[in-house]
Amino acid sequence: MLDVRDVVTAYGKIEALKGVTLSVAEGRITCLLGPNGAGKTTLMYSIAGILKPRRGRIALKDREITGRAPDQVVQAGVALVPENRLVFPQMSVRENLTAGAYLRRDRAGIAADMERMFQRFPRLKEREGQLAGTLSGGEQQMLSVARALMSRPRLLLMDEPSLGLAPLVVEEIFRIVTELNRDGTTIFLVEQNAHMALKVAHHFYLMEQGRVSFSGTPGEVEEAEVIQRAYLGSRRAD
Repeated sequence: MLDVRDVVTAYGKIEALKGVTLSVAEGRITCLLGPNGAGKTTLMYSIAGILKPRRGRIALKDREITGRAPDQVVQAGVALVPENRLVFPQMSVRENLTAGAYLRRDRAGIAADMERMFQRFPRLKEREGQLAGTLSGGEQQMLSVARALMSRPRLLLMDEPSLGLAPLVVEEIFRIVTELNRDGTTIFLVEQNAHMALKVAHHFYLMEQGRVSFSGTPGEVEEAEVIQRAYLGSRRAD
């Protein structure tokens, strides 16, 4: 579904992405691992249109979206759940969800999707008139996901959805990720919690210093020494 080829994205003279190539299969959960500063968020922003690549190609189902404005990328079928959630704190839960559908004109469809979000995330229904900035971290993450879903994306980008959340909330977030995928949403996930990601993802990439250094299945991830040391704990000595 998503095809990224030789993408270079820079901040001034500093290249954060140095020729990244990877793909995300339709109907699957693909996970991107990597240390802080590896370029993971830069890649997400490049796909979402927030940053413009200096070189390379990004395509969604053979339709090139390289360098398009964020609203055009959303219209093409891509939505981003950003790192640290970034809800609109002075807007209510309902207003945040409405903002997620800002490019849509089908009022009946928007209203129906709003109700579906409240069914999927009952806590948001309980707090629909509450300011988003007063929600707990887990509730804000649910709101961020629901807001992205209001655009009816074919591909959902999720940047560190478990960051800063309590273990029980992390389990809830990954349960939601699994359900969304089961319902047909393709997901590209940046995640540091490799143990949880191994339970849900179908394919993994490792990014280091702006380059992809590993690509493999969950089984291959568990056998890779570099990932064992950095994300899963060192192997027990034989």
